[in-house]
Amino acid sequence: MDSKAKIPWGEIKKLVDTIVFESTQKYLTDVEVQVLKGSWEGKKYDDIARELNLANTYIQNDVGAKLWKKLTEIIGEPVSKNNFRQALNRAREKRQSLPILPPINRLELPHDPVPLNSPLYIERYSLESLHYTIESFCYETITQPAALIRIKAPRQMGKTSLLDRILAQARNYGYRTVRLNLQDVDEVNFSNLDRFLRWFCAYISLELNIGDRINDFWKQPIGSKISCKTYLQDYVFPQIDTPLVLACDEVDRVFRYPEVSQGFFGLLRTCHEEANNRNIWKQLRLMVVHSTENYGPLDINHSPFNIGEAIELTEFTPTQVKDLAQRHQLDGDDDLVQQLMAMVGGHPYLVRLALYHLAQSSPGKWGSLQQLLQDAPSDAGIYSQHLRRHLGILRENEKLAAAFKQVISTIDAAPLDSILGYQLYSMGLIKWQSNQVIPRCKLYRQYFQERLGD
Repeated sequence: MDSKAKIPWGEIKKLVDTIVFESTQKYLTDVEVQVLKGSWEGKKYDDIARELNLANTYIQNDVGAKLWKKLTEIIGEPVSKNNFRQALNRAREKRQSLPILPPINRLELPHDPVPLNSPLYIERYSLESLHYTIESFCYETITQPAALIRIKAPRQMGKTSLLDRILAQARNYGYRTVRLNLQDVDEVNFSNLDRFLRWFCAYISLELNIGDRINDFWKQPIGSKISCKTYLQDYVFPQIDTPLVLACDEVDRVFRYPEVSQGFFGLLRTCHEEANNRNIWKQLRLMVVHSTENYGPLDINHSPFNIGEAIELTEFTPTQVKDLAQRHQLDGDDDLVQQLMAMVGGHPYLVRLALYHLAQSSPGKWGSLQQLLQDAPSDAGIYSQHLRRHLGILRENEKLAAAFKQVISTIDAAPLDSILGYQLYSMGLIKWQSNQVIPRCKLYRQYFQERLGD
């Protein structure tokens, strides 16, 4: 216990974050920090799990075990919950005798999902609790039989990056995974429900590398939905004999085809609920990712959109923006955070793009925050491509453009038709305040006020 008092917690966290980043180019996750802190304070796994509202088996056998293994490999000596204080003390003393080299600056353009090994991925807390992150909650949820997770957020808020991590974690658990990006499906497959479900089963077979036996199970008299369900139940699940995580990304596209939408989403709900009757359906873990709640004529009570665990991605907080700035090797002082967020809020993509330009070794024109923010709401700034894409969509839809013009023309929150509101929300242009809306950030108000004028 004496070694526990030698180094304050703040220093030990900084030490572990530093050595982990230098070795893996990734920082500790928030859950790993809580396990390390709880262990540093002498708490048992049961106590840590209870405080985080997570399962003890997940904290001890997954997070804890992997943390000690990681530190063992980095430090070069066995590390466990029982001896980590002494091991870290020795690692600290060893580092004090060596020159400290800055970590390599690995910048990534934020146009694509954040890579799994990226040090620039920021975990976010849920709206309900600051005791656990959205990521840790999803990692725990996906282990539950017949789990269903719904991820909702506007464009470029990080849905795909989160989905990538849940699927990677599922594979670490030994599960099979199939990811369907509905934006990639050929238009012809939406012509009717039967054709779509045949494609659905064929794609699952392809991704799992099992033979296609759709014609053997497709019986016209019983209909395509039952044929599809039977194909999964009697052929796919017995072939893999392990939980299957089925992730449906960009499902907003399906809403445009009422027959396919009603049948497909009704089938997903039926498959999920079938776990109450047949154990084999407990193998299915569903994830549905979407940007809007405008479901068209879909009956939501015959869909997965009002059951399961709902995950809504939030904007970055000032603390998270400061953390991200530091990961870009910027000072990340409060002034930078305040000025940047005054323009773009905590929008993940907009924040990351600004930090990317500010952190360039040869930053050129936008190496100055003042210049970057001055040019931001113009066609000469770093957001020009992003803003022009939104402008093109608005100009193609007069009602949508008129609705957004109404929003940016008033200082206060404005009432808005719900369907138009959901469309603007899915684009990421507005935020809801009860039943009214406001522009998501100052950048959008300034840019579109000039271009949507009379």
